[in-house]
Amino acid sequence: MIIKPKVVAAMNAQIQSEFTAMAQYTAIAVYFDRESLPELAGFFYRQSDEERTHAMKFVHFLLEAGAKPIIPGLPELRNDFGSPEDAVQFALDQEIKVTNQINNLVAIAEQEKDYTSHNFLQWFVMEQVEEVDTMTTLRQTIKHAGGSLLLAEDFVRRNFAAGAAAGSSDEAGA
Repeated sequence: MIIKPKVVAAMNAQIQSEFTAMAQYTAIAVYFDRESLPELAGFFYRQSDEERTHAMKFVHFLLEAGAKPIIPGLPELRNDFGSPEDAVQFALDQEIKVTNQINNLVAIAEQEKDYTSHNFLQWFVMEQVEEVDTMTTLRQTIKHAGGSLLLAEDFVRRNFAAGAAAGSSDEAGA
């Protein structure tokens, strides 16, 4: 095994966080589907797919490094939201939590002098900047749209649908 045991343990914990995010984004997508907001639902279904891709990046990295990935069970998820803004705020809070987890992983890799893992994690560092920015923008858009969620739907259609489709092909090989 070419990476440090402490890093392996932390990455296995991150695998659970990524799969949990995948399932949580599906729950948020279902909320928007039930509210007849197909663009927001589609956005969160795509986010769910992206989180699965992130989890699998960790799985494949651990395997390639000679470590054993652990595929965990998932904690209870939140399925009820008071409003679209509440759902997106929850997603933003989750992305901030994941950002902190990734930063912690980088710190562990540095402490352990595990430069292989440190290098691998740099992609996730930059990805979290994008994730937090996207959720912040979406939350602000819904807030500015006031009661008109059709404006938010149009914004998602114009700004996230095409970009998400193009971005997902970049990650498909990961």
